[in-house]
Amino acid sequence: MAANKDDADIDDIFANEEELEKALCVLAGSDPENCSYSRGYVKRQAVFACKTCTPSAAEPAGICLACANKCHDGHDIFELYTKRHFRCDCGNSKFGEFQCQLIPTKDEVNVRNHYNHNFNGCYCTCDRPYSDTDDQENDEMIQCVICEDWFHGRHLGCTLVDPEELQEMVCEACMNKAPFLWTYAAHFAEPPVISVSHAEEEVEVDVQERAEKEEGSESRQSGEEEPSTSAEHTKQEEAADRSSSCKRTHEEMRGSPTEVTTTTGACRLKELQVQGLERARQGAVFWPYSWRSKLCTCTSCKRAYVAAEVQFLMDQSDTILAYENKGLDQPFGQHPLMALTNSMNRAQQLEVIYGFNELTTSITAFLEQCVAEGKTVTVEAVHEFFEELRARKRRRTNAGYQ
Repeated sequence: MAANKDDADIDDIFANEEELEKALCVLAGSDPENCSYSRGYVKRQAVFACKTCTPSAAEPAGICLACANKCHDGHDIFELYTKRHFRCDCGNSKFGEFQCQLIPTKDEVNVRNHYNHNFNGCYCTCDRPYSDTDDQENDEMIQCVICEDWFHGRHLGCTLVDPEELQEMVCEACMNKAPFLWTYAAHFAEPPVISVSHAEEEVEVDVQERAEKEEGSESRQSGEEEPSTSAEHTKQEEAADRSSSCKRTHEEMRGSPTEVTTTTGACRLKELQVQGLERARQGAVFWPYSWRSKLCTCTSCKRAYVAAEVQFLMDQSDTILAYENKGLDQPFGQHPLMALTNSMNRAQQLEVIYGFNELTTSITAFLEQCVAEGKTVTVEAVHEFFEELRARKRRRTNAGYQ
């Protein structure tokens, strides 16, 4: 019985380590020591905003990880996760007399930076802060891969079927800015579950289930009733098409994508449009990670991406997954605990595991205290934290010998 409990404890610790590692990858992919300004508009990096230097009434501005640590220590800063093609604003004209300590001389503004209400601490279509003390609902927030805003799940205009399978999201507004994406969504995206209000209660309409029921009803009626009218037959064929589309998408989400045959040199988008599969143009759309590889790259489509300002969709390395994998390749993102315990016996493994559990508990308490006091997590603060842990360990060790 004890062995089973030990196995469960190890599994829990390793799972917690993996979650912690993924969170750290956001920072591991960026340089904590050197301002990123000299690198220009970085493809993707961790970005922060400083309420102390640029309050909500001021022009929005963003700073890199190094400047958040070095230049804005003790300021009221908040994390914006990652942003694409962004150049550090620290110390430019948006900061008044404040000067960057790492690169004092910078252009007055970074004209190619894109800002949204996230830089003022607001998110979603509801334009609310995060964390929102007035919001009583425990609702996960999801980032749109195009506009990079964050949305509450309940404000996406659709209901999530299985969040573990939903890997990239495009909000409804961004879908409508690049309307050709709706055609791809009919073939490759997760089929929607639309929430509609009826008789003062919310009814979830599963498009896949509804289509399959209609198709099944057609099969049952074929041997029992009169043949359907032309209009009814057309309706049933449309239902079967919708069901077929949903099934293909579901298989693709499970890792068995359906190939779409195209003529060499032809426009894939046009060939998909000819197939006539339609999707309701409402709500956010969820995609598998492979969806960008399905986009047509003919000259005409490339022009459409540029016109809609979504040309980055053709770049597989633009994704959050690619950025996090870059962090995993760094020493900061490797698995030292896993490598260490592989060479140990059972008793040694448990000793390290329980020690690691105590460490992660202390780190969580440290970070929560920093958030509560509005402090920036600097390198110096982390060093002080670990020195206190070492001192605590020495006190416990010395006490054991008395």
